[in-house]
Amino acid sequence: MSSPVVAAPYLAEVALLGLAGASKLTRPVTTARALQQAGLKASRTTVRVGAAAELGVAVAAVAVPGALTGALVAASYAAFTVFIALALRLDWPLSSCGCFGKPDALPTKTHAVLDAAAVVFAVWWAALGPSSLANAFSGQPWDGAPLGLLSAVLALIAYVVWTNPIPAARTGMES
Repeated sequence: MSSPVVAAPYLAEVALLGLAGASKLTRPVTTARALQQAGLKASRTTVRVGAAAELGVAVAAVAVPGALTGALVAASYAAFTVFIALALRLDWPLSSCGCFGKPDALPTKTHAVLDAAAVVFAVWWAALGPSSLANAFSGQPWDGAPLGLLSAVLALIAYVVWTNPIPAARTGMES
C-alpha cells in the first residue's frame, strides 16, 4: 500500500509536468524568452524539444512508474529548481518563468520551494514508490478515489501558485 502523503504530491507533480510540457509544445515563446533573458540561447524549437521531453517523462511516469521514471521526474524538477533559484539569486530580468508556455507568474521563492518539494517527492517515489499505479491505489479506501482527489487538489493548488492567475483576472476586470 502506498502512502497518500507522498503518492498524492508525486502524482500531482507528474500531471503538472505533463501539462507544462504540452503547453510549451504549443506555446514556446514565453519560455524561450525567459531562457534568453537568463542569457541562454533558446529558440522555439529548443523549447519544444525540452517540452516534448517533459511530456515524455510524464507519460512514462504514468505508464511505467518506478525508480527510473521517478528519477527522471526528480531531475526535471531539480532543473526547474536550479533555474528559478539562479533567476532569483542573480536577479535575472525575467518577465515570466514560462512554466506553462504562456505569460504567468514571475519566479518567486515560493515557486522555488514548490519545485524543490517536488524533487523530494519524486526521489521518494524513485527509491520506495510502488511499481505501478495499480499498486499505488491498491489498499486505499474507496478504490483510491480519495488519493486521486487529493492528487487533483494538490495539482490545482500548485498550478495556481505557479501561474498566479489572480492579478491577470484583476487586470481583465479593470478593462
